[in-house]
Amino acid sequence: MKQQYDVVIVGGGMVGAAVACCLGGSALKVALLENRLPEPFAPEQPHDLRVSALSIASKTILEMVGAWQGVESKRCCPFQRMRVWETAGDTTFNSKDINASELGYIVENRVTQLALLERLPDFANIELLAPCSIEAIDYLAGRTELTLADGTKIATNMLVGADGGHSRVRQAVGLGVTSWDYNQHALVIYVETQYPQQDITWQRFVPSGPQAFLPLTGHFASLVWYNSPDEVKRLQALPVEELKRELTGAFPDCLGEIQRVLGVASFPLRRQHAQHYFKQGVALVGDAAHMINPLAGQGVNIGLLDAAALAEVLIEAGKQGKAIGDSAVLQRYERMRRNENLKMMTVMDVFYQSFSNDILPLKVLRNLGLGLAQRISPARNKVMRAAMGLEGRLPKLARGERLLLG
Repeated sequence: MKQQYDVVIVGGGMVGAAVACCLGGSALKVALLENRLPEPFAPEQPHDLRVSALSIASKTILEMVGAWQGVESKRCCPFQRMRVWETAGDTTFNSKDINASELGYIVENRVTQLALLERLPDFANIELLAPCSIEAIDYLAGRTELTLADGTKIATNMLVGADGGHSRVRQAVGLGVTSWDYNQHALVIYVETQYPQQDITWQRFVPSGPQAFLPLTGHFASLVWYNSPDEVKRLQALPVEELKRELTGAFPDCLGEIQRVLGVASFPLRRQHAQHYFKQGVALVGDAAHMINPLAGQGVNIGLLDAAALAEVLIEAGKQGKAIGDSAVLQRYERMRRNENLKMMTVMDVFYQSFSNDILPLKVLRNLGLGLAQRISPARNKVMRAAMGLEGRLPKLARGERLLLG
């Protein structure tokens, strides 16, 4: 027998779980499929290597679906300041300048995912199928049938691909992508620092690529070092004490001496954008739709905006008696999100390409621009609002507006 759902979400990571929570309490019967559940959280655990800088818009979405309390009850690190500098140019963004308490929060990806998954049992219309493995995805004329490894068959007229950059859903339904590699890797280093928890993130630009500091709770931080694939491979292979010496030589000491290196990982930088976010009966969200340069940490934030926008479109269509998988319905979702995401991707690319070189005229312009940004408050404040997710066309949940009455 087939199990029939109004919406089937493939992928229970942060964005897929957010789609489910945003649809929670609606009239739609929803299944969320995830092949591996995250490890439970314990306060004594070390921080995960994978962290994200959640914007204020992302926090608002999580608050609206009842998941933010789950984040705060575990751990997160608010930050009020962000410093960006090069050789001579230097600017600092401060939340006080726009009367905000924070610019954002550094949160482990697993903490955000757990907070969302823990919310699902409160919604009678959501069913979590995990861990489960998909054997086959059969798509035809807007109707999808999924076969699970245990033989279970699931049918739906609205399939959501939230299954990452190598999305199986996207491939199964024939949605193409445009992509390219940046020929750089990012080395992520989990460290213990001399100073206690800090309220600032910083990004410094050098010709080989950016260097970033993300504060974590306690005496801990995450360092991100962008460099060539060969150099990242060399650094990652170093013994811990040698890597610590390299970090001390490369990173400024203004935020505290590195006491210990506790973990290292790396990943390639890649840009990818789906040519369309939907097909009859299918929609893509998060990394399945777009992979962005992680320079400003906007990947998960635009993914959560996708989740909120798609849920808004589906719920409103359902209220109006429309077929939620109809192309005319899903086109509205694409109009809400694709151009907004493309703008963010383009800005990040321009910023990245402009700063990741040692061309003298560009260097002079960069330093001049950073210096001007420090002195011109309106421009600096607009950049802050954009980074906080408070600019552009926002879905209702990101504005603090409910999708359902009551």
